[in-house]
Amino acid sequence: MKRELLTDKELDELSAELTNWDVSADGLERSYDFGNFVKAFAFMAGAALHCERLNHHPEWSNVYGNVHVRLVTHDRSGVTNLDATLARLMEELSSA
Repeated sequence: MKRELLTDKELDELSAELTNWDVSADGLERSYDFGNFVKAFAFMAGAALHCERLNHHPEWSNVYGNVHVRLVTHDRSGVTNLDATLARLMEELSSA
């Protein structure tokens, strides 16, 4: 998948789509509250498989049932289609 920076219009559309995410040209951020550590870790393990497949890895942290995620494509210094794809996959995993 090519690492193309999203345009301002694409970022606006992404913000409307991913309403639980903070969307900016500098990155995508979201916190998830799963209620317990096992559910949070299961989410991270599932997301990790997608991260490896995409060769795109988040900045994230976990405290008990909370997972904070920040997505940015460092080699492009901004948000790309890879970040948007990974955010969508994380949304799917979080509601499973």
